[in-house]
Amino acid sequence: MKERVKSWILALLVLGSLVESYYLIYRLPGTDSAVLSENLYVKTDNMGPEEKVENLLYPDKMIIHMGDGKHTLFYPSSTFYNLILNRLKGRGFESFQRRSVQDFNWNQIRKENPGIELSFGAGIPVTLLQRIMQLSPDSLFAGESIDKIWIYNIKNDSKAHAIFFSTRGDIVYEAAKVDLTVQDIQQHVDFGKNLTSYTTLNGDYYVPDSKISLVEVEMPSGMYTIEQMQSNLFFDAGSTRYIREKNGSEIYTDSKRSLQVDQEQNWMSYSDPAALPAGESTPAKDALEAVDFVNQHGGWNGTYRLAATEESRLERKVSFQQYYGSYPYGSYPIMSKPQLQYGVINLELQQGTVSSYDRSLIYIDENKSVKKVVELSGGEELQNQLTQIGKASSVKDLTPAYVPVEKGGKLELLPVWRVTLSDGSVLTLN
Repeated sequence: MKERVKSWILALLVLGSLVESYYLIYRLPGTDSAVLSENLYVKTDNMGPEEKVENLLYPDKMIIHMGDGKHTLFYPSSTFYNLILNRLKGRGFESFQRRSVQDFNWNQIRKENPGIELSFGAGIPVTLLQRIMQLSPDSLFAGESIDKIWIYNIKNDSKAHAIFFSTRGDIVYEAAKVDLTVQDIQQHVDFGKNLTSYTTLNGDYYVPDSKISLVEVEMPSGMYTIEQMQSNLFFDAGSTRYIREKNGSEIYTDSKRSLQVDQEQNWMSYSDPAALPAGESTPAKDALEAVDFVNQHGGWNGTYRLAATEESRLERKVSFQQYYGSYPYGSYPIMSKPQLQYGVINLELQQGTVSSYDRSLIYIDENKSVKKVVELSGGEELQNQLTQIGKASSVKDLTPAYVPVEKGGKLELLPVWRVTLSDGSVLTLN
């Protein structure tokens, strides 16, 4: 009996030895292939989902001209804005004719002709605009960027007119073929009846004749971790080293790329100066590359709009503006302030390759938001304020916006009037 037990014990020892030998031979640290290591790398949660460029291209406002000097405005996410934009996306515009902006009496058209004016802020390249509208551009028009589209009727004319404004400022393109009837345009204009009326002096900005309602919101907020950002931005996050600057900011680098984090502002700046140029660069291609980069390195933590594709001597800056809002009040831009940088994603590209990437690390939980309706000033009160401001520098734009405020683990979005002056400066009225 004892001998049988000894035999069983010996057999178990031999089997255990064989198993241990197998792991020593085939599973020693470092024996996994590089490909296997990459596949097993655990990625942290992204900041948000990926997004299609088509969903980032839309007007910042619609100006509805009703004739007789009457106007109203529709903003993103409002009922009639969505209805009109969706209808226009399915209509064709062809046979573009280049004309001087001086060929038209815009003050008369604005005052007398029913129409729809779509504002695209700093402008969208035509090749991107084709992704959301049915355009058939020639080679000349295809190279332009458009900051405004004006579709209108002329009295006793059975043809609809559509003008596309180049960001150059002196050139417009008129579509000789427009897949819209005079009745289509009038129907869209009639959506503005019985809504808040707006007044303008020269078409630069519009002032509501009465107060307008917006939603003030408070939401729980948090901050994405540095580890998440390292995982999203560095091939091997474990190889980065840490440097603390005198101003309190933190820098993480793998000797090629760097990630600078401002803990006070909850803001990150990523730089890749050694990025290899991709080749040919155009505003449209750079915008698409910027969208792809954000998709692959964090995602979109909210609703954004392509705000600018500005070009300097050596690089192009692409900016995305975050919006907040909901039906029926509309959606408005969130302003980044010196006290709290939030609401924008900025990228710089050199020859089609992203060399820098800046964004906030703050995230919000919209599902636990607390909202209340508030009013922004209008009418004579607002006009008097703007008149006083205009004595120092003329007003170029007026739009509702949100100012972000951090408060005890929560983020508040406070409605304000954002006033843009001719010298480029921006101030707020609330």
